[in-house]
Amino acid sequence: MTQPLLELRGVNKSFGVVHVLHDVDFAVYPGQVTALVGDNGAGKSTLVKIIAGIYGRDSGDYLFDGEPVAAHNPKDVADLGVEVVYQDLALCDNLDIVENMFLGREAKKGLALDEVTMESRARETLASLSVRTVKSVRQSVASLSGGQRQTVAIAKAVLWNSKIVLLDEPTAALGVAQTRQVLDLVRRLADRGLGVVLISHNMGDVFEVADRITALYLGRVAADVPTKDVTHQQVVELITAGRSGSLGIAENPETAAV
Repeated sequence: MTQPLLELRGVNKSFGVVHVLHDVDFAVYPGQVTALVGDNGAGKSTLVKIIAGIYGRDSGDYLFDGEPVAAHNPKDVADLGVEVVYQDLALCDNLDIVENMFLGREAKKGLALDEVTMESRARETLASLSVRTVKSVRQSVASLSGGQRQTVAIAKAVLWNSKIVLLDEPTAALGVAQTRQVLDLVRRLADRGLGVVLISHNMGDVFEVADRITALYLGRVAADVPTKDVTHQQVVELITAGRSGSLGIAENPETAAV
């Protein structure tokens, strides 16, 4: 296997007396979709916020391209080429697609906005992702369907030559056709060589597009396995009990009685 683009080693995180993450190892590889799964309270959100630079680590290493890096805030992480698409998408309904994609990073020509360049780059990015469902990059985001909004949020993330994209529940509340559209886009991101992290409760989505699955249980990595080597039932057991047959946390006292 190639070297990970991003690697966390032995990460611990506590909030007061609550130990949320316990010696977590997590890796993201180029050209692969890694599914991060776990029940509510397993530590997924905390891990993602550490990757995004929102939370600091109590201990552990953060490596990018095999080298330890400083990742103390979201700007540090964005400068590495890591983008996060959160479940709420962080899009502004009163702005059009171009304005949303360049929000806070507007291209300028002198003191004025360079509308031509921004519009051209927005079109090129959507085209490079084979997005054909958006009629105009000047459409108001408020007029878009849920699948189209998710597509715009993902395109916004890859516009900045990102190497890794984290997608938080990208198909939540979408219909069948819109889910198909988003999953196809997730796969295309990996096929372009990006490292993709898919955070999802939907096992159907996970098994369709993920190359690897990392299951968290009570703040620990229960298993990190190729998707082809596990079944749907085994992943559910890892999520709910921390172990499944020979897979999982072998000597965790919290799972020993399960």
